Amino acid sequence: MAPSCCQVRVGPDLNGAAEVGSDRWDGRAMPASQVDEFQVIGKRVAKLDAPAKVTGRTVYADDLSMAGLLEGAILRSPHAHARIRSIDVSAAEQLPGVRAVIYAGNVTQRPFGYSHDNLPLKRDKVRFIGDEVAAVAAIDEETAKAALSMIKVDYEVLPAVFDPFEALEETAPVIHDERPDIVGNLSMRWDYDAGDVDEAATRAAVVVEGDYSSPQAAPVPIETHVIVASFDPDGHLTVWSPVHMVFMYRKELADCLGLDWRHITVIQPSVGGSFGGKIDIDSHDFITVLLARHSGRPVRLALSREEEFTGTRTRQPIHFHLRTGADAEGNLLFRDAEVVSDNGAYNAWGSHAMLVAMNTVTSMYRVPNSRVRCSVAYTNKNYGGSVRGFGNPQATFAVEQQMEELADALGMDPMDLRLRNANQSGDVTPQGLEITSCGLSDCLRIVREQSGWDQRRGTMRGRHRGLGAAAFIHVGGGARIYASDGCGAVVKVDDSGEVTLITGASELGQGSETVLAMIVAEEMGIPIDSVRVVNSNTDVKPWDVGVHASRTTFVAGNAARMAAAAARDKLLETASELLETPAGELRVRDGVVEVAADPSRRIELGRVARRRLLREGGGVVMATAFYDPPTHNQDKDYRGNISAAYGFGAHVAEVEVDPGTGMVRLINLWTAHDVGRAINPMSCEGQIEGGAAMGIGLALSEELVIFDGEIVAPNLHDYGMPTAVDVPRTVVNLVETVDPLGPFGAKGVGEAALIPVPAAVANAVADATGVRPREYPMRPWKVKAWIDAGESSHASRRAAEPADKGGGDNG
Repeated sequence: MAPSCCQVRVGPDLNGAAEVGSDRWDGRAMPASQVDEFQVIGKRVAKLDAPAKVTGRTVYADDLSMAGLLEGAILRSPHAHARIRSIDVSAAEQLPGVRAVIYAGNVTQRPFGYSHDNLPLKRDKVRFIGDEVAAVAAIDEETAKAALSMIKVDYEVLPAVFDPFEALEETAPVIHDERPDIVGNLSMRWDYDAGDVDEAATRAAVVVEGDYSSPQAAPVPIETHVIVASFDPDGHLTVWSPVHMVFMYRKELADCLGLDWRHITVIQPSVGGSFGGKIDIDSHDFITVLLARHSGRPVRLALSREEEFTGTRTRQPIHFHLRTGADAEGNLLFRDAEVVSDNGAYNAWGSHAMLVAMNTVTSMYRVPNSRVRCSVAYTNKNYGGSVRGFGNPQATFAVEQQMEELADALGMDPMDLRLRNANQSGDVTPQGLEITSCGLSDCLRIVREQSGWDQRRGTMRGRHRGLGAAAFIHVGGGARIYASDGCGAVVKVDDSGEVTLITGASELGQGSETVLAMIVAEEMGIPIDSVRVVNSNTDVKPWDVGVHASRTTFVAGNAARMAAAAARDKLLETASELLETPAGELRVRDGVVEVAADPSRRIELGRVARRRLLREGGGVVMATAFYDPPTHNQDKDYRGNISAAYGFGAHVAEVEVDPGTGMVRLINLWTAHDVGRAINPMSCEGQIEGGAAMGIGLALSEELVIFDGEIVAPNLHDYGMPTAVDVPRTVVNLVETVDPLGPFGAKGVGEAALIPVPAAVANAVADATGVRPREYPMRPWKVKAWIDAGESSHASRRAAEPADKGGGDNG
């Protein structure tokens, strides 16, 4: 396949060098005329919902009000592991103002979750501090909390295990002893082989080896989980929920609670952030519905900030032991990963973080041989979810540190090593990932030049400063985890010429409504302010698997474009009759149909819609489409192309380290991202800047510290979220490779920017200090201890001829 076109949009050069021009990259720049031909695509458009949000008119779930609304509250386990001997709710039921008290003994519920190992209200056993035991609905929050304090639970405390390596030992307490199909605390395995790693290792001139760990971290949206549930007199259930996957959510509610899913409506109010934390159905969703059913009244359950930390899904800790080998010229020969993922007490979708992490181990750069052995462990902690990046920050932290360690051991520049092995458009990786477009090399060159890498890396240690780079691969066109990865769209044109897009996709604050409106406007030749997007009600919207895997722009965008094209063609058919010109000779611009050869012959689109509506045999202009990407589920050996497109990018971080305190200060961050095509450059830049800030938190400060199973500081002040003071000047470069399958060439970018930040910062710390960080966050006391201990890389260099596996430590 020929190299894809590349349009480079760049930010300012912090070192004062000339701005990087798109004509520098091997003559592959897209001519400006190709970009300028669009009326809407590529323009900087503010979010359509921004005015309502900044003026306080946006209605969130917590703002909802309805007659008879009760407040719900949950009683949670104070123990990490215990049997429930008895529950007495009689006193709580007698408290004035209480309308319902529920526990496992008075509700109908079935197991839920990926492994069906969880219950909304725990019947016999609790498995982490925060597990749900009982719940109440009352006339106000104060009464609900008072009722909780009156519920008496008799526990038999059991030994608990919090370390995933200890959990996998034969002598560890068994967390799911009720399940004979689960062996010990091993919840699942992910094992993969490509080529012959052991043979490749005998040919390696250099092998680097090390351990890399990440902590439990939280997505921390501004809005906590808020759910409202109400049954009408006929038994129809309506749930207002911020969940990403509304149709799967509806089915799960029905299956777990014994409801008819045909009589369930899910409405998504405006969402105050999620970052993957609200992707999954949780116990509190079921509990809210159970409270509404038992009380006969609508119920709202709003989690406190503490509950958001202790009782919802988190980013799971993953521990890598990684080896990477290359020949003397710097060609990668193999990667070999032994991985333990700590998924907590139950298996939700977070147990599948290795689906994406494995892609990075096997397919980040051209790696002919790879091996992965991964155990996912149950522990007595709150369990992992599908948090932004989904396993990739953890994997990239290991892989990209070893790229710089490998380069140093070879005596190569790390950028040269990356460029030598970079993925290219047309590649198919050994795991089966089909690279339809790839701007990785361009991204590396851009951040290399803008950061002054060649002049500055390795020269600033005397000032305790360093540069570190990291690149990434990530799904950019969905990720097939279900039979369908598709999304539906309906486009309707009313008699005024206004267009409504009814999309299955959900708006979570990421700007998808704006991007989809831009795609429809471009395809139909109308102004964006003529497009309205409807997306919040399962009774109205078409099916969609849900927001995940940076898929909305790609998948929902393709569906919207297909439906818009079909609606436009119907209008052109009628306009052809009115203008007495073949439809193929007509075009639509700014809401007007005109003859391409004679623009003076024209007619407004609204008039065309009215004529079609009123003519004999005419009707409403409406078109539907469903786009399911040309991907497939991976086979039992984890081979297969799970995404229709892949995003790439590179970051360079500059840090200053105080060796006396271990304080790491991030000074500059240069980023370059292959986005396919920037439908809305402003939105792309916002996603990258926001993702980078989230990655900075992961790198330097964010961690759920747990002692004896208890999160010790479940609040915003102590958790370690970065503030504006912690985020440096960030340069954003958008590299456009125009993916052949994306809508107008676009790929997803929502998760990408946080992925390489911890690795880039770690590499910068190593450059500044000579000490190799083995885990993040790189908090001051950890860095100080590493400096004092003289932590170093572990690399072995061999002669060019085959040698045994021995080797010295090169530091």
